[in-house]
Amino acid sequence: MSFEPHNRRAACAAFAAALVGAAAAPSAFAQTAGNDGVGVGAESLMQENWRETIARTGVPHEGCFQAEYPNAVWTETSCSVAPDKVYVPRRSGGPQTVGNGADYAASVTNLISATVGTFPTVTGVTSEKDGSSNVYSIQLNSNFMSTAACNGHSGCLAWEQFVYSSSETSAFMQYWLIDYGNSCPSGWNSYSGSCYKNSAAVTVPKEPITSLSTLKLSGTAVSGGNDTLVFTAGTKAYSTTGRDTVTDLASAWTQSEFNIIGDGGGSKATFNSGSSITVKVAVTHGSTTAPTCASNAGTTGETNNLTLGSCSGVSGSTPYIQFKESN
Repeated sequence: MSFEPHNRRAACAAFAAALVGAAAAPSAFAQTAGNDGVGVGAESLMQENWRETIARTGVPHEGCFQAEYPNAVWTETSCSVAPDKVYVPRRSGGPQTVGNGADYAASVTNLISATVGTFPTVTGVTSEKDGSSNVYSIQLNSNFMSTAACNGHSGCLAWEQFVYSSSETSAFMQYWLIDYGNSCPSGWNSYSGSCYKNSAAVTVPKEPITSLSTLKLSGTAVSGGNDTLVFTAGTKAYSTTGRDTVTDLASAWTQSEFNIIGDGGGSKATFNSGSSITVKVAVTHGSTTAPTCASNAGTTGETNNLTLGSCSGVSGSTPYIQFKESN
């Protein structure tokens, strides 16, 4: 399914088809019935189908939006100011656990126009902390890119992050011009010889770590148009947009890193012992060819205390990579 904006009729039709598919699912999903007569398993599957549908449903225009199950239609809401917090690029000499470069990225030979990150299987996760409990970020990050956004500065690389911050109850895009120099363009903040700024943010709930399997983060890039973040949590979805020309993401997006890590400043998300998380990174890149699992291709400086397992790429209408991380 493409990520181009759909009108109301197309969105509703797509979700209706998803619901029909869920209703026709094998009896293994028809577990204990709720008060409305719908099996608990079937209801969970319909909600997951809705999350997949809304993550791939374009917003009507620039701004911030919300949607709520079972409606796959965006409703405009007020934007907020993103927190003044840095989600730093990776540093040299990364750890053996996930993050700070030690991560897989879905890599393609052409250009990525969209990525959807999910945690399809989560087992043994009962707690997490980054200073305090349930403090973490979910990030979907691009590769470091040589684009026109660097305005000819030698050694400069553009970088874009789609971020959900649990502690800040905020979702937004953070843009970087790495090694641009201390004299940043107007509207940008200086950080250790680089420049960063944020898009408008959309206010989101603080989700407990036990809800991880219902969280989904997607990012899209449209040349000459808007980049769009969609964060879904349970039965609600939230979206914000920003101009693609800030980093020119659409012109050079060839890798996507997605994971749950510390909430900014290079911090670590620490999970309880016995945690296991499956990470799925699905990309739209104009082909059904499976993306490559690029090793040590993570771009963010935040980390977690999990260890990466093996990774595989899968082809198809929504090609993806998938891997496990555990402790």
